[in-house]
Amino acid sequence: MNLNDLNEKIISILNEAEIKEAELEAFYIIEHGMELSRPMFFLKKKDRVSEQDINDCIAIAQKRRQHVPLQYILGTQEFMGLNFKVTSDVLIPRQDTEGLVEEVLKYIRPGMKVLDMCTGSGCIAVSIAKYAENVQVSAVDISRKALEIARENAEANHVQVNFIESDMFQQIAQTYDMIISNPPYIKSHVVAALMPEVRDYEPHLALDGKEDGLYFYRKLARESGKFLVPGGMLCLEIGYDQGPDVAKMLQEQGFLKVRVKQDLCGLDRNVYGNMPE
Repeated sequence: MNLNDLNEKIISILNEAEIKEAELEAFYIIEHGMELSRPMFFLKKKDRVSEQDINDCIAIAQKRRQHVPLQYILGTQEFMGLNFKVTSDVLIPRQDTEGLVEEVLKYIRPGMKVLDMCTGSGCIAVSIAKYAENVQVSAVDISRKALEIARENAEANHVQVNFIESDMFQQIAQTYDMIISNPPYIKSHVVAALMPEVRDYEPHLALDGKEDGLYFYRKLARESGKFLVPGGMLCLEIGYDQGPDVAKMLQEQGFLKVRVKQDLCGLDRNVYGNMPE
């Protein structure tokens, strides 16, 4: 079997399972299974492939056929140009969240203290520590296993982050210039209807925003002010239909300059607000 035949076989396996973007995922599987770059993939399409490489790649494809997220199978996901280890203990970093990080980086100044609440894989905290100059970054999660992954990601990307195991603000004792959070925001009854990759494999702790999906935003709106300096900023990722509700929560808790920002598709994706000076 040559490389092109292997590629076609993997695409066929993925298509049978109705995996979206089967051709792209087939390339990722071969890239990982054979440690083959994209240019070499095209150069070697007619080359024969060893039985070991065939078996390794087909095994990955068969796992993916069961709708296990490819990121969990390969153990990695790129975010903000950095590689992050991911396991079923953490939510897979999404491109939508890159928009949040890109936006907050515009406001961060040297010497600031930043808190990432519900850090998961650490993708937000690690990215800020990597790209912002001279900032102190702390990150909170209730899950000890998630924090273990986040610590590994900080070490792998050569940044310093202070990780704190805490149920929201319970173990927080200082104030920050900025609090960022991508909390669980899916309504409980909707979780069961999610695509199987999400519903069956990603941690429900990181998905379930309780009955109306707004539970954690209420806590963030109500409690963040105690942990922000005067003029400090709260930055939130939200579901596409939650902008007005979350913005109202912040306004009711005294936040100023409350604004909702849309993503590249024009959907509400982030809410920002500042404490009074």
